[in-house]
Amino acid sequence: MRQIFGRIYRFFFPPAEASRWIRLLPYLVLGLLTLLVLTAGAYGWEYTNSPEFCGQTCHTMPPEYTAYLTSPHARIDCVDCHIGKGFIATRITRKAGDVRHVVKTAFKSYEFPIRADDLRPARETCELCHFPEKFSDDSLREIRHFGEDLNNTPTSVYLTLKTGGGSKRLGLGRGIHWHIENKVQYLATDPEEQHIPYVRYVDEDGVLRQYLELNAPIDPSRLDPAELKEMDCITCHNRITHLIKPPVDLVEQLLARGVISLEIPEIRRKAVEVYGASYDSIDMAMNGIAGLECYYRVYHPDFYAQNRHLIDQAIVALQEAYRRSVFLEQKADWTTHPNNIGHKFSPGCFRCHDGKHLDQQGQAIRLECNLCHSIPIVVGPSDFVARIEISRGAEPQSHLNPNWISLHNQVFDATCENCHTTANPGGVDNSSFCSNSACHGSAWTFAGFDAPGLREILLKQLPPTPTPAPGAATAPLTYAAVIGPLFQTRCGGCHGDTAIQGLNLTTYTSAMRGGQNGAVILPGDAANSLLIQKQTGDMPHFGQLSPDELELVRRWIEIGAPE
Repeated sequence: MRQIFGRIYRFFFPPAEASRWIRLLPYLVLGLLTLLVLTAGAYGWEYTNSPEFCGQTCHTMPPEYTAYLTSPHARIDCVDCHIGKGFIATRITRKAGDVRHVVKTAFKSYEFPIRADDLRPARETCELCHFPEKFSDDSLREIRHFGEDLNNTPTSVYLTLKTGGGSKRLGLGRGIHWHIENKVQYLATDPEEQHIPYVRYVDEDGVLRQYLELNAPIDPSRLDPAELKEMDCITCHNRITHLIKPPVDLVEQLLARGVISLEIPEIRRKAVEVYGASYDSIDMAMNGIAGLECYYRVYHPDFYAQNRHLIDQAIVALQEAYRRSVFLEQKADWTTHPNNIGHKFSPGCFRCHDGKHLDQQGQAIRLECNLCHSIPIVVGPSDFVARIEISRGAEPQSHLNPNWISLHNQVFDATCENCHTTANPGGVDNSSFCSNSACHGSAWTFAGFDAPGLREILLKQLPPTPTPAPGAATAPLTYAAVIGPLFQTRCGGCHGDTAIQGLNLTTYTSAMRGGQNGAVILPGDAANSLLIQKQTGDMPHFGQLSPDELELVRRWIEIGAPE
């Protein structure tokens, strides 16, 4: 050993009488070794930053890696989100913090399922490509579903998604991405952020708006601001890269793409049944899914005899999908991580927009179907046209109530027909706007419609029953004393400053002038006055006057409509 060290010493420290090349050789070797180390380090850095290293070298990550490969971010390196961009020294420091994961892997001290608890802020990752100042126009979406009947009857749900975004100062700042352009803070009481009892934001007037979940044992004045999180992309898009689809969604996706044939009777129902069943092992799952072959051989023998290849294709597709979705060793499947986009299989939007987060005045964070998207329209095979309703112009005052969705069935009356079709209200046969299976056909488990104590609060917000204007019995029957205040209260929402159809009934001059169709009040001739005709026609008017109010207006016109 001493001889070896001696030779190394003499190599790097040759005697003074040695030739020039002997003296230069150590420096050349050191330079070459340094170059090799730097090159190997660069390749090592790149490899340890690659998705292949993250997803395949570590045996704890198959669920995340498999979902990543089919995600919208399949061309984005894992480290771009989990470590973030920045100066190389900063990235090395962040990466060094992940040594704890190596230790947990070596000693098998990690817990399943894997959960990310230390992501970089979305403003340092997501917003480098998806910045909130960028406005996104509304987009049309088609969501395809299939029935549980023999023919797997297809239906489509059409809606307009109000993505929005942009800056308020540019006349934008609306839609779903309003939440990112504005500073919205919230308190979550669980690691998955599925329970959010407190929300606050500062409105455009600089006023702090606070909303507290009904009966939540929280005093906002005592909250530590450090406990609050600011809403960002990941608050909603938490599974955008690692989503495992629930059985219903996955089967319907395979049907929509033609991977599973719609010709197979009952395949939608049976596929969801075998795919979503609980199995103790992957082998048992494969056998369970393969059991479809036996089912069709027994219950649909004629179809089986002629179309066995279609059934075999369906079985193979379901088995492959199951292997990509269920990882028993890592305890990962579609139930492991809640997906905050939507509000069907997990609370999602309803974590805040559930109708039971109220301010001090009892006003809720809006629970309104057409706040983030249009009212969904369901069409079947025989429907050649999907009539999507887009709200425009003035709305009735009742519709502006933040709790409108929870209240609307309490105030349903004939005036709804002025804007909507109303056949079979509350039904699911899609025969009208008010009979919508996309709305009434689901339980909406996570909405707060039946929250204890909420009904009593909402009942107080119902619009009052129309009554004659105060003083109408004793005051002179003139526009100034009786009719003007009546019009202002009952008609001003549409026929005030907004002057729908050019008609403003809130001043005497404009009321007598009429609207786009001419005069609506003919002094001395109530029967031929368009205002009376609208109020007494077969189709109730949107702002329907009560019988007593209508009689006052009739008498006023008959006596010459005095000012």
